[in-house]
Amino acid sequence: MGDLRLAVPAAVAWIVLAVLVGFPDRLSAAAVLLWILAGVTAVALLIAGPQQFRLRGLGASRLRRALGVMAGSVVLASAAAALVLSAAALAAPARMPQVLVRAAQSHRSITATAVTDAVFHPGSARTPLSITLTSVTVGQVRSSSRVPVLLFGAPDAPDGSGIGTGLVLAGTIAAAEPGDSVAFLVFARGSPRVIGHPPWYLDWANALRSGFVGASRSLPGDGGDLLPGLAIGDTSAVNVTLDAAMKSTSLSHLTAVSGANCAVIIGLVMIAGAAAGIPRHWRVGGALVVLVGFVALVTPQASVLRAAVMAALVLAAMAGGRSLRGIPVLSLAVIILLTIDPWLCRNYGFLLSVLATAGLLLLVRPLTALLGRGMPRPLAAVIAIPLAAQIACQPVLILLNPAIPVYGVVANLLSEPAAPLATVLGLAACLLIPIAPPLGHAVAAAAWLPSTWIAAVARFFTALPGSQARWLPGAVGVALAAMVIALVLFAMLAGDRWPRARRGAAALLVLVLVVYTGGVVGDQVVRQLARPANWEIAACDIGQGDAVLVRSAGQVALVDTGPDPRPLEKCLRELGIGRIQLLVLTHYDLDHVGGTAAVFGRVDRAMVGPVSDAHDTKLRQALAASGAHVDEVAQGEAGTLGQLNWRVLWPPARLGTVQPGNDASVTIAFHGGGGCASGCLSSLFLGDLGREPQARVLAANRIGPVDVVKVAHHGSADQNLRMYQVAHARVGIIGVGAHNDYGHPTAALLGILASVGTSAERTDRQGMILVSPAAGGTVTVWSEHSPRAPATE
Repeated sequence: MGDLRLAVPAAVAWIVLAVLVGFPDRLSAAAVLLWILAGVTAVALLIAGPQQFRLRGLGASRLRRALGVMAGSVVLASAAAALVLSAAALAAPARMPQVLVRAAQSHRSITATAVTDAVFHPGSARTPLSITLTSVTVGQVRSSSRVPVLLFGAPDAPDGSGIGTGLVLAGTIAAAEPGDSVAFLVFARGSPRVIGHPPWYLDWANALRSGFVGASRSLPGDGGDLLPGLAIGDTSAVNVTLDAAMKSTSLSHLTAVSGANCAVIIGLVMIAGAAAGIPRHWRVGGALVVLVGFVALVTPQASVLRAAVMAALVLAAMAGGRSLRGIPVLSLAVIILLTIDPWLCRNYGFLLSVLATAGLLLLVRPLTALLGRGMPRPLAAVIAIPLAAQIACQPVLILLNPAIPVYGVVANLLSEPAAPLATVLGLAACLLIPIAPPLGHAVAAAAWLPSTWIAAVARFFTALPGSQARWLPGAVGVALAAMVIALVLFAMLAGDRWPRARRGAAALLVLVLVVYTGGVVGDQVVRQLARPANWEIAACDIGQGDAVLVRSAGQVALVDTGPDPRPLEKCLRELGIGRIQLLVLTHYDLDHVGGTAAVFGRVDRAMVGPVSDAHDTKLRQALAASGAHVDEVAQGEAGTLGQLNWRVLWPPARLGTVQPGNDASVTIAFHGGGGCASGCLSSLFLGDLGREPQARVLAANRIGPVDVVKVAHHGSADQNLRMYQVAHARVGIIGVGAHNDYGHPTAALLGILASVGTSAERTDRQGMILVSPAAGGTVTVWSEHSPRAPATE
């Protein structure tokens, strides 16, 4: 029980900070109040002492001790919370300099110098880059302050863009949500310019990482893509499908460098030092130096920092000839890190790292003893490790993905032997490549084998039926998961002390699981029965963006891919879509092409519009490299998809005054061909065309009525009434995100659809939308959710 005395203050401090960090104006007052509470309680405890509690009778001594422990816990908890709040209150003003606050409020442009806080990989322009602004100029006002921000829209990775690279950039700025790990969001205008390379104490790590990642990418398949993640935490080469497979099988922790990696590194240093006869204090010093270098190499992510601080505390205790228990070390590390960076309190990676470590420290031994009753103890210990981590983390994982990884423990069991091999060999290769390239590449090739095995395990179990069991989302799902886990642990670990309570917990657990299983199975059956099997057009719910499928005679076209690969991958999986015969990318805005990685390797032909910059060209090249035949199309192109004929209506072959982008969106129409016996819905896809381009499309083509129109530009007000009158569609699909900042779909567009008799079907309210042919030449619309009550447009 003594191990938990520091855990309670650490947990209280974390919770208080996580709540109040979203209210920066109240941090100072709350810190003062907590310091006063800690001081008053400490003084009262010193003056009175536990022995002065005037208690008599049976159990009085035990009660006095309990009251003393409680008072001491109040002092520690109050002091810990006051400490982290004070740190946040002191750091908050520097994160929000008034010059930036005013620039964000007035939407003024800024010029800034900055240093990069993360590795920026070539081709990752659509991924925000974590940087720290060091100076900012707004008009004639200049401010110097270290402000953490996320940089969006940088066209490409600047040369020498490892951690610590100095940049000059221009753009606009917006304030982040209070409590976020960054203070502002910066939207770049043009490409940042490098003004300084990383300092030597960081640049060596950048060079090692770059050489190892390059060597790994020369290795084939998933093994080469995954290896940098296993060895140094670099997941830049992991594609969306492998990433999803790792997450759905609870293996993604293997690419989050943490305690196991630090333990391996420190253990090797200490063993080697002992073998060489080096004194203990020198071994500890060497281990600390190696630990700092390791953190620089793998980059200081939240899980890495947690593991490194714990390792440093253990090494410090070893240097003094003492030993420390795991939970106090973890608790002290949490308090130290929250004091150094209070905004870690809302970091999911940090939370999961702490929970997983706590689960291992608290649950592995009792779970091993329990499982050891029915199997060999070594096997029980191997099973207990991933089981303990999954039990501890599962309630929080529900917030990120409301599902239970059914095969997670088994996948971890099969991957555990390979993970240390991939890590150690990968790190060795990383260090050897600059010194002895042939040997380094050979070691990397050896590390490829366990890496490939782990990837294969992830993909195998993901492909099995029911790899993830659906769970209730949000706070209700978290509470239910926590209750189930508590019941399981109590029923399993309570022993024979409370037999009735154990039986009651087991009965309640069985009831909950029966109700849950029945609900999930029933919901799946109802959804499958309700979903029309003969759908021809499907609008995926991918947020603010477009991703619409057209299906005919077993062939599939996908028009745009939305902003993110993950929701598109989920949609394709739910609809059973494997191969895509035709991919149409209307233009290159992120909300139309950001999810393209989800279909790499699955596309036969891709039709794209004119490019405007190097990023557009890179996307084309990536599609071609994945096996797709890529064509830039223009008005007049035609072809077939199953029993449908398609025709490109826009852009013109000679762009002239039409600039690449929204106004040059590839506009395509599908109509039933001669072999279409029945059904064959006709459709028109307008991309992001505005009013004037829509008029030009009408003038350049003969457009007749269609069954379905994909509404232009997510329902913006920039529409041409005549286009919708001519299309005279029964159904208008609007790909739009809930609570978007654009006001989409606008009242003006909804009014246009209503005036021409087109039913507005929108993904923000209805989720996935399926359109099917019905008797008499009509259409049927099925949606994932019933439309919610109308909101103010």
